Amino acid sequence: MSERPHDHSQEAKWLGLVAATAGVAGAVGVVGAAAGAGFVTLLKRQAEHAREVIGKPLGEIAPNADKIYKKSYAGAPVELLLVGDSIAAGLGAESAKGTLGARLAKGIANRIEQPVRLRTTAVVGAETSMVMAQLAALPAAYRPDVAVVIVGGNDVTHRVPAGESVAHLVEVIEALRGRGSAVVVGTCPDVGAVRPLPQPLRSLGRRVAKQLAEKQAEASLAAGAHVVSLAEVVGPFFITNPDEMFSIDRFHPSAAGYKRTAKAMLPSVLAALGHVEEVPFGHLLPVPDHGAVDPEG
Repeated sequence: MSERPHDHSQEAKWLGLVAATAGVAGAVGVVGAAAGAGFVTLLKRQAEHAREVIGKPLGEIAPNADKIYKKSYAGAPVELLLVGDSIAAGLGAESAKGTLGARLAKGIANRIEQPVRLRTTAVVGAETSMVMAQLAALPAAYRPDVAVVIVGGNDVTHRVPAGESVAHLVEVIEALRGRGSAVVVGTCPDVGAVRPLPQPLRSLGRRVAKQLAEKQAEASLAAGAHVVSLAEVVGPFFITNPDEMFSIDRFHPSAAGYKRTAKAMLPSVLAALGHVEEVPFGHLLPVPDHGAVDPEG
């Protein structure tokens, strides 16, 4: 599949979110036709304000956390791969040990008492269409035991149609499974947890992100991946404890936010590795040829 031209500017991101949320608003009747133009103008002003408030204090390079964790344990290292966007890359963590990858690697190692080798190809600002390029950069012989995919936020802010985004995600899952890897997909986070987004932009952004997350989950399960709903398993913590969970830009997770996210995702990663059979609320287990098992029944 061909990649869309990618615009890294914050302006394009926020105005893209405006257009997407305004479209959803019209579709669900949030505003009438007579009020539509004024409503979109309001959203644009709110997006411009959010862009100014957030800025880019973290830059675009996440800490490099790739290495073998817990070498003191016996056995060959479990190969853990993280692909996707800035969350998978760990942007917002103050140091390598605070990234999502590092937290997951240590969590896996401590639970199964085996070393874990982390490899991260996730790129800050990546849309789903760009993840195949991350896989293409891997050595042909590389075989991860489990791959964690987190992507979708940039698809929302860049107005990528959900169907197009999900089609790229399925392509990524199939490519990873073709390498012999189990796959865990963290679905699109809750955009509504981002405080710099004022109302009604925040609520409408949440709606768009939720719709994408639902489509990601359905397609990922059908493709044989494990699924973790980030909005359900960690979203509430970011809403109730924003000062702790968010980094200085109030948009990306902090080290504490990544610690919480890794802890929440760990059950599905362990299940994908075959070390646990049951997972908690917000996690879905694929069952070949039978759809998915909902742990809540």
